[in-house]
Amino acid sequence: MDKQFKELIHSEEELRTLIGFPSELVKRKMITYLDHNCEEYISKSPFLVISSSDQSGNCDVSPRGDMAGFVKVLNERYLIIPERPGNKRIDTMRNILANPLVGLLFMIPGLGETLRVNGKACLVRDNELLEQMEVKGRKPLLGIGVEVEECFIHCAKAFKRSGVWDPNSWLDEKSLPSVAKILFGHANLPGSSTELIEERLRESYTKRLY
Repeated sequence: MDKQFKELIHSEEELRTLIGFPSELVKRKMITYLDHNCEEYISKSPFLVISSSDQSGNCDVSPRGDMAGFVKVLNERYLIIPERPGNKRIDTMRNILANPLVGLLFMIPGLGETLRVNGKACLVRDNELLEQMEVKGRKPLLGIGVEVEECFIHCAKAFKRSGVWDPNSWLDEKSLPSVAKILFGHANLPGSSTELIEERLRESYTKRLY
């Protein structure tokens, strides 16, 4: 890494000299439980990303999304995320088995401020809980339970700078990257094609969401 980047920072002291220190509001905003404000935010959030790492510290981040309120707050210390059908890589779940520490970032479309929740996760097969998260007659095979250790609001600067919620900043459909083309180039699957991958994606998105 030293060969690629110059003038690296090697200590928090150096970092603080450059960045400075947080305000009293920022230092005091973190709580260790889900209060009614956090519960309301989560109830209106249709999307989150979850970060995890394995026992060696190799990191991963993965999206989770469904109808607003799909994450169930059980009480001020615990929540559960339904695990809907995916690509079966199970990266997040394998990581949780090796290292339970996770970070969650909840988002609400149109709102720049996000909700960050950090804690310990486990994989849950509690049928009574899973039935409460059933959609279209299908309950999740399992859920990701999280014991909350830290919870706080993150400011909107990144969203304001990026304009991510502003439709005027979005690319037109023809300018968007072709996901099928990317997958075709990365997978290099014999007998495949961009068109076949596009059809496979279309079928997955219309028939296998739940």
